[in-house]
Amino acid sequence: MKIYSKAELNEFFYSLTYDDISLVPTHISEIRSRSLIELKDDFLGLDLTIPIISSPMDTVTGLEMCRELDNLGALGILNRFDSSLEKVLNNGDEIEGLKAVSIGLDTPEEIIEKLSEKKFIICIDTANANNVFVLKKTEEIKKKYNSKVIIGNIATGATLETLENAGADAVRVGIGGGSVCTTSIQTGIGIGQVSAILDTVMVKKEKKLKIEIIADGGIKHAGDIAKAIALGADAVMLGRMLAGTKETPGEVIKYNGMLWKKYRGSASFGVKMKNVFVEGEETMVPYKGTVKNVIDSIMDGLRSCMSYMNCKSLDELRQCESFSVLSNSSYLERLPKV
Repeated sequence: MKIYSKAELNEFFYSLTYDDISLVPTHISEIRSRSLIELKDDFLGLDLTIPIISSPMDTVTGLEMCRELDNLGALGILNRFDSSLEKVLNNGDEIEGLKAVSIGLDTPEEIIEKLSEKKFIICIDTANANNVFVLKKTEEIKKKYNSKVIIGNIATGATLETLENAGADAVRVGIGGGSVCTTSIQTGIGIGQVSAILDTVMVKKEKKLKIEIIADGGIKHAGDIAKAIALGADAVMLGRMLAGTKETPGEVIKYNGMLWKKYRGSASFGVKMKNVFVEGEETMVPYKGTVKNVIDSIMDGLRSCMSYMNCKSLDELRQCESFSVLSNSSYLERLPKV
């Protein structure tokens, strides 16, 4: 079996996603207990307990989610469809626990100005960061307000230097990998998440760029988060893993004796509310209880991974250079048999 470094994995002849690879422990671990492992990390100047970011989707991140993730040491990005933000800003009330807010290209200038005054991180929430209007908006915000700006999304590192020069502080990497995203099916655009992250990370390293990389899409389990960080991601964005929790917007629905909550893509019909080109689906996900349960489970899985890999910090995990590529049978062998 061949053990791949990041550079070798980046040159693999297929586009790869999380199910295609595995981390391979190649050293004797010196970690006696998972409790000795540190998950704290810095992202865009924020001291996070864990570098997890909630997706700015209207069925994932509202004010309650932002507050609770802040309590847990993660970061919530308020979705740009949330009607409460403008009222809160206009009334001058402080929003406890809110550090990042998403906007669209058509968001009024007065809202952007107020967000900047309150030192919020601004996420320009578009499907394609490789767009002249996204770059122009980024340049305007940096020039006028010098706020921290997240943009997205991209699938390779080809334009990474251009995005940084426009003023982007972080970029969401991944097109078509979301569980309710149909972009790749509808447009033919996108590559596997592993290949997308690797290509971007390698360009960042080669050109000595400072822009931070957010792995966005394709995350199903805590192990996928571990893989994303091992590949070099600075933070990981979650949608479906957080969907269905108590803190997500929307009512809990009882159906067939089970509890559910709605989950939909940002480009779904339910969000657009008009019959235009749709690149997202709507579904129901089982009710999961509090988001703390999800974050705690992620932290447990991440610490366990790091104990195998002999990594005491996330920066050490990002230095990982031992990956395997799985056959389909090898992947299926790993799945629980019940």
